[in-house]
Amino acid sequence: MLSPALLFVAAIAGEDPIERIAVQGHYRSLYVNEAPTSVSVLTSDAMGQRHGTHMEDVLNVIPNLNFSSGSSRARFLQIRGIGERSQFVDPINPSVGILIDGINYSGLGQAAQLFDISQVEVYRGPQSGRFGADGMAGMLVLESTAARAEFDGFWQIGAANYGAVEGGVAVGGELGALGRARLSVYQQADDGFTENTYLQRDDTQSRSERIARFNVWTDLADHWQLRSTAHLYRQDNGYDAFSLDNTRQTLSDEPGEDDATMKAARLALTYSGAETHETVFSYSVLSTDTLYSYDEDWSYVGIAPGWEYSSTDAYWRERLDHTLEARWLSTQPINVMGLATDWVVGWYHLSRDESLRREFMNWDTYADDTFNSDYESKRHALYGEVTQYVSDRWQLTTGLRLERYRNAYDDSNSVAVTPRDTMLGGRVSLSYNPAVGRMMYLTWSRGYKTGGVNAEALGKATDNPELEAFLLQRSSFAPEYLTSLEAGYKFINADDTLSLNVALFAQNRDDVQLKSWINRAQTFIGYIENAAGGKVHGLEAELNLELTPQLWWFANVGLLETEIEGFITEDGIDMEGREQAQAPGYQVNTGIKWQVTENLSATVQVDSKDSFYFSDSHNSQSESYNLLHASLKWQLDAWRITLWGRNLTDEDYATRGFFFGNDPRDEYQPTTYVQWGEPRRIGITFNYAM
Repeated sequence: MLSPALLFVAAIAGEDPIERIAVQGHYRSLYVNEAPTSVSVLTSDAMGQRHGTHMEDVLNVIPNLNFSSGSSRARFLQIRGIGERSQFVDPINPSVGILIDGINYSGLGQAAQLFDISQVEVYRGPQSGRFGADGMAGMLVLESTAARAEFDGFWQIGAANYGAVEGGVAVGGELGALGRARLSVYQQADDGFTENTYLQRDDTQSRSERIARFNVWTDLADHWQLRSTAHLYRQDNGYDAFSLDNTRQTLSDEPGEDDATMKAARLALTYSGAETHETVFSYSVLSTDTLYSYDEDWSYVGIAPGWEYSSTDAYWRERLDHTLEARWLSTQPINVMGLATDWVVGWYHLSRDESLRREFMNWDTYADDTFNSDYESKRHALYGEVTQYVSDRWQLTTGLRLERYRNAYDDSNSVAVTPRDTMLGGRVSLSYNPAVGRMMYLTWSRGYKTGGVNAEALGKATDNPELEAFLLQRSSFAPEYLTSLEAGYKFINADDTLSLNVALFAQNRDDVQLKSWINRAQTFIGYIENAAGGKVHGLEAELNLELTPQLWWFANVGLLETEIEGFITEDGIDMEGREQAQAPGYQVNTGIKWQVTENLSATVQVDSKDSFYFSDSHNSQSESYNLLHASLKWQLDAWRITLWGRNLTDEDYATRGFFFGNDPRDEYQPTTYVQWGEPRRIGITFNYAM
């Protein structure tokens, strides 16, 4: 007789023709329609429909996922209106994490290059029980294409407007005793979308990016398997995005840079010789060296004599992460109170050292200045999860994570503090599978992110007597917690012509960490303050429908309502009841895929996004917008040629916004300044499968 666990699996994944997509972001591999959480999966085919070379090219496909720029790439992500928008002086604690081949790149969204990525998984809602403090609002998980036993691969070249060129190769196969391996190498470059009319250049926002990923799967001995991963990433980008005239024509005489070098490696050793469980040990190291600089006045000497100023601001950051994890997972259920039960227990350690050197104009002394800081973050966590098979249709999962952090900080302003705390998160999920391809679930979850220190505010307090008391009261901020209740329904019919995922959610935020600014002349002081709370609720839905054997319709919809509670800005604006920043009321991606002939296919899709507030410290908003994309793909044997276009109607839309005075020509009247998103892009790509 089958055990309850096997009866459950047989009932859900029995012999049926449904095409299933597995996700790797849980402790165990699950089919996406069996995961009791709101998760979207972008396959390589879906990314290719809009020629996504970086994650920012495809973010609008995902319901309730938004992003902000303020750099040459979309570094910062927001899920359901929660997430950071920028980083300047102080260290940040990401609300939305990024995992690439098991390596934590949280806060480094520029690394999310998509060449030879097999799929992207986006988990919405609190994920701290699984991923820790970097997953309070959600998590992005990117996985490289796995190597096969037989040799395979492809090479790709392409070109597009704005001087864009690309080239890459991915190869893999069996390498004898070394095991299965796959290497991916890719380079892309373009001139950017800015014309600097003062310097008479069109490449001050240019991009040049290179990546290399190498993965090896080795059978060391009976029951011992090793996965080895190495990453190398190099970004040499310009940064000249903001214009005093709010156009794509800038006036900067000293354009900035947005450079990064990232090196990472991971070893994951699995022992599967035990009768009831397997053991996984993993270690990863990530080293980054970045430069972020910009022309602070966005103009040139002589633009407005008597009113103008001239300065630059530059941030050199070095970061070194060491991550250790030990995990034990059951391979066959045990009996707990008469129920078949799978289990996971683990220990996690993260050591993150980050140093900053800033060179800037100090407007308190009217002289060039240098600022240095060191930040050492240590995290330790114990976690566990049990899955109980209540019957062949009902499943109960309970998880808990206890995490302790210690963030030691010191800088050249004589600020030396070490905030520390213990945080608790996890989830309880009840799921019901009435039939093959159908699932209903109810999940309660709690996420968290670490607290910290407002070092910039502390350093500026004694230099600003009128603000000293205000800043000292905000010297540090507490951890934030996010509690969510989510109900979902997932459906795939037997012939795989209709799939539907729907999730309804309500979230409460406690001790909300909101970024604020003090603006005095050319002095800007950023700090994070704990608001009393916040509310978030909404819906996510994903539909795929086969209209005819040659024609598919897809739609991805996110609806969102958010509210700030108990927050007043330094200049007296009461934000009580206002929507959170970067939280559009709706996001829609919809389109059709048409198989015109056996070798020719076409895709047309539209992104629609509601207006949203740029910041929690002012009330400037974006405009709502609609973007049109299309692609035409021709496949002949090993060759694939794709003609693609993004934002075909050349819509102007903002990806970042500030509100302050920076134009000497109008005597620094406060104005909303925006960074524009990608204009019309048209290109062609050639791909050859080996």
